[in-house]
Amino acid sequence: MDSTVSLATPDDPVGLLRALIQQRLDGFVDEQRRMLASASPRTAPLADAAAAFLSGGKHLRPTFCYWGWRAAGGDPAERALVDVGAALELFQASALVHDDLIDGSDTRRGRPAVHRRFAALHRSARWHGDADAFGSAAAILLGDLMLTWSAEVFESAASDGDGVDAARVRRARAVFDRMRTEVGGGQYLDVVEQVSGAMTPEGQAERARTVIRYKSARYSVEHPLVMGGSLAGAPEPLLASYRRFGSALGEAFQLRDDILGVFGDPDLTGKPTGDDLREGKRTLLVAYALERASTAQAELVATRLGDPTLDLDGVQALRAILVDTGALARVETLLAELVSDARAALDAADVTDDGRKALSHLVDLATERTA
Repeated sequence: MDSTVSLATPDDPVGLLRALIQQRLDGFVDEQRRMLASASPRTAPLADAAAAFLSGGKHLRPTFCYWGWRAAGGDPAERALVDVGAALELFQASALVHDDLIDGSDTRRGRPAVHRRFAALHRSARWHGDADAFGSAAAILLGDLMLTWSAEVFESAASDGDGVDAARVRRARAVFDRMRTEVGGGQYLDVVEQVSGAMTPEGQAERARTVIRYKSARYSVEHPLVMGGSLAGAPEPLLASYRRFGSALGEAFQLRDDILGVFGDPDLTGKPTGDDLREGKRTLLVAYALERASTAQAELVATRLGDPTLDLDGVQALRAILVDTGALARVETLLAELVSDARAALDAADVTDDGRKALSHLVDLATERTA
């Protein structure tokens, strides 16, 4: 590819970036496959699972990172952003593999979740022991591997880009490291809320928003934007604008995800209907519903939310409560307010014209999606 060709344009914010990141990921996994094979050919399923899991996806976080760079005046063709984007995808994959295991999810993107994939491998090979326990162990190990790989790929940005010096990479790496710690803490808070939320209903809505911010929102938009700006040498006032924009938009993005997790079309989301309800996720939808639920509605939520055997009738009954209590409407209203806040922050930010146009387009992509 011509090194002067823009990786993306305001009208096509993802552009060539997605394909280049996919090439980087494919090549990196091939390298790791050879390294693992040097220990034993029996490690091949790990590399196969990584390659399958890393294929496709929206590449949202790398796109925000790239436009954080571009909006701060960064070179449109800078290839170091491909490495950073690939690192973000590896971290995202690691988090999802572990998240699916924690939640006991059966599918991800329309395919078996990693722990289910390895459990099936155990059964087909007729190995000894518990297939599900083997699947869980393999998923933990693969998630850990991809977490390690994310740091390795990030470091290569300092050598692969002509326009990014080592000091700026270190500045961005500090954001990357903080992001990974925050997601781990947010994931723990999510687990705690699922087991304690019904015991402490007071403040449940605010706790749900705290989980959103740290488990998902900040690392979906804010941190990638700030990473891109840091790589471009953006001044602190611009990074502060990125934080305001990214915090609001990231939360709106996750609220849309929560709505899709309950009301989305499984053919588009790649997850079974009502899967978030079976997993017992204490989302803002649930918190708002319980604030206004009747005694009978609250009892139904208490008995059916988190039931792994929840059938379609049960899903529809819980959906009806979320609608009838006004919880869905309240979340949609909050989502719209957050989008408005994000647009106001973008309007006030000192960014390039191309960056402003692309980031405005990304607001729509992040919050008006169906999958």
